[in-house]
Order: sequence, then C-alpha cells, then structure tokens
Amino acid sequence: MIFRPAFEILREIRERKISSSELVRATLGWAHSVEEKLHAFLTLEDEGALRRAEEIDRRLSKGEEMGPLAGLPVAVKDNICTKGVRTTCGSRILENFLPPYNATVVEKLEKAGAVIIGKTNCDEFAMGSSTENSAFLKTANPWDLRRVPGGSSGGSAASVSAYQAHLSLGSDTGGSVRQPASFCGLFGIKPTYGRVSRYGLVAFASSLDQIGAFARNVRDLALITEVISGHDPKDSTSLPEPVPFYSRELEVPPDRLRVGVPWDLLQEGLDSEVKEAFYKALKVLENSGFPIEEVSLPHASYGLPTYYLIAPAEASANLARYDGIRFGLRAGDKKDLISLYKETRGQGFGAEVKRRIMLGTFALSLGYRDAFYVKAQKVRTLIREDFERALRKVDLIALPTAPTLPFQMGEKVQDPLSMYMSDLYTIPISLAGLPAISVPTALEKGLPVGMQIVGPVLSESLIFRVSYLFEQKSGMHDLKPPILEDYCA
Repeated sequence: MIFRPAFEILREIRERKISSSELVRATLGWAHSVEEKLHAFLTLEDEGALRRAEEIDRRLSKGEEMGPLAGLPVAVKDNICTKGVRTTCGSRILENFLPPYNATVVEKLEKAGAVIIGKTNCDEFAMGSSTENSAFLKTANPWDLRRVPGGSSGGSAASVSAYQAHLSLGSDTGGSVRQPASFCGLFGIKPTYGRVSRYGLVAFASSLDQIGAFARNVRDLALITEVISGHDPKDSTSLPEPVPFYSRELEVPPDRLRVGVPWDLLQEGLDSEVKEAFYKALKVLENSGFPIEEVSLPHASYGLPTYYLIAPAEASANLARYDGIRFGLRAGDKKDLISLYKETRGQGFGAEVKRRIMLGTFALSLGYRDAFYVKAQKVRTLIREDFERALRKVDLIALPTAPTLPFQMGEKVQDPLSMYMSDLYTIPISLAGLPAISVPTALEKGLPVGMQIVGPVLSESLIFRVSYLFEQKSGMHDLKPPILEDYCA
C-alpha cells in the first residue's frame, strides 16, 4: 500500500478493498522506522491520524460520499497552521506554538478527506535552501543521507521521496518547493501567485510566498493541487478564478507547443551533469513534437540580488510580530520593552533569520530605501515583463530547476552567497508570479536532477499536461531512493 501511487490507493479505499486505518497504520509504522535516519518530521500525529482514518472508514461503510483524497496520508510543512497541532516554522521562537485555527489549505485537505499524519521539518521561517537552518533537526536526502534534501521544504520533499507520506504540502517563496523536488527526485509545483490561499501560511515574504505540493507522479500532484486551489476571501491576494479539473485533463494531448529556452542564462554556474540532463530532457520534449526555440530574459540574471532585497525587506516587517509579548517565546522577565525584544529575538531567531532581518531592515532604512528596495521592485517589474514578452513568442519555458546536484551537508552553511545560488533558476519565476513544475529528468551519479516547465499566469492545466506527457515519455516517476534498501532488504 505504501509504495503504490495515491490515485490507485484512493480508488481501492473508495471500493472498500483496503481501509484508511490499515493504510495510515502502515504508513506511520514505516515513517517512524525511517525517521531514525531521515529526520523529515518535527511532529508525527499518530493518535490524531488514526482517529481521523477510523472516522473516514466509518463514513465510507455507511455509503457516505467522501472527498477525492479520502483516507490518504498527507504531510504538511511546519509553517502551515494546523489547529491544536504544534506549528514551529523550524524556529525556537515558535517551539511550543499551537495555532487556534487551520490554514485554508488544511481545511481544504480535511474537506477532501485527507489524513494529515504530521508536520515536516523546514529551514527556519522558510529561509534556506538545504533544511540545515531548522532549529531542531537536519533532514537528510533519501538518495544519499550525507547530502541535503534541498530547502526550505526539505522535510516535505524527503517524506514523500522516502514513502513516509503519499503527498505533502510545502511553501515556495524563491524555489522552496521546486528545488527540493529536484534534489529528491519528485514532481513539485509552485502555482501561480494567488492560485492557492496563503491564509494560515506563516508569512516570510508576502508578495512571493505560495503554497505548493510534492508527489511521486504527475497525476497525484494534479489531484492535490486541484484540492488546495481556489479563491479564498480570507486572502486578499487570492485570485477569483475557477479551478479546472487538472487531474481529469492530463491525458488530453497538448497541441503542438513551442518551448523556449533562455540559453544565455545557462552559460555560467551550471554544473556539467545538470546541463547534460537538461539537454536530454529537452530532446524528449523535441521528440514529442515540441520545437525548442531560444528566448531572451535579459533581466533574469538580476533575479538573485533583486530577490535578496525584496524578500528580506518583507521578512523584516513580517517577523516584527515576534516580540515576546503576544505569542511564542518570551525570554526572561524583562520590565524594559527594548530588552525584552532583544533577548527574545536574540534567543529565538537563528543566524540566517537574523541575517535576512538585518538585510531587509537596511534596505528599507532612511536614505537607502530608494537606492535598494525601490530599485529592486523596478527590476522585478522588468523581469516580469521579460517573461510576458517571451511567453508571447513561445507557449512554455524550460529551465533547469537547480544549478547543481544535491550537495553535501555542511558544504555551504558557512557560505551564504553560495547557498543563495541554489535558487538561481527558480527565483526569477517567483518574482514574475508564474506557475512552474519541477519534473525529474535523470539520475546523475545516482542523484536526481530536475527541470522546470514554466507557463503563463494560470496555465497550471497546460503545464500539468506537458509534465504528464514528459513523465510517460521519460519514465521518470516513482523513483525509489537507496534509503529503502536498508529497510526492504
């Protein structure tokens, strides 16, 4: 049950061939056994998950109609609020925080019948590319336990890659779903900005944050994206557009599409193994009847510095709420307000979060705001316009997901700029607010490599169909990582 695609298992649960209780019990048992090496979860909700599974079984036995994810184990990143279940954002400052409400995506999952089995590890407040910035654990990559799973949604990616959950949710600000998907051999989507509600997602950079999902095949990914998408009046940036049935449209053959590649972006910083895998993936698309054309994204090379002014600026405002007064950690018993702030934040925030708060506060400070933050917003507009022009010439754009193979733990921790380069190809797409799916394309040196398929605003249905076609042609799905050999031998 654990190792089969979600869409197959869901059919058998509906037909009463297997029970949700059996599936959840087996999944939790497996998850605990793998956790001793992987550390993908910060919280595993055994009792709550089993109660939920038993309730679903009872309702199905009475012939009740259930949602499309009825009885399926799903993991949720620990920066997404779950009522009464610890939500830490990987930070000491929220170590014992119990949200009084569910995020909209959690409500949608529960309405669809999903069983949330736990909260996954992440870089603190989603700030990182390796899941080494968590205050609690370092998550390992199921393909090589000495390497990182990517970040910041590394726990969500690792849990699905290692079959601890069938599906999971992450968040993507500058690449935090797509890059871990690439590193862990998964399909991962960052939807159009506003396609999925951010209500209940603990804010990092509000104009960039978007909830996405991980799966081991495109059909499963389309199904969970269909469930969590849609307008939400609780989120002022939520798009009031109907949600297509992505999972039902997968087999509709895409028309002859032109795929654009910005070759000038691939000249520097791209590992030879990743470049070779990308060229092979383009050949699969070309042989499927999609001609490859060159496109120009002249301002995309400024994406990294633009992002690291805008995102930290928004973070410095969003994280000001952690003051030791209203909720979360309070350090000491200070009567002086400034001392309380300093002690609480000094003890509660990790080094990377402090670094980004300081970067953002500086970029917004008097005398520097126009030179840094305002200029970065102007460049962001130019990047978005570059994509709009390119997508009038072609139907889709293809890019590598990450410039390197999964790197060793500790390799980049002391070199923030090198770590930031991990999101070289994902950040421009986030700045433009476009949807993108990372699809696994190859194994190089025994490690997964991913490619991004990028479309215009609200083109999720199209990029799902192209990703599905690529999956069928390439055979790159349900990849089983070496960690399984230790437990299945």
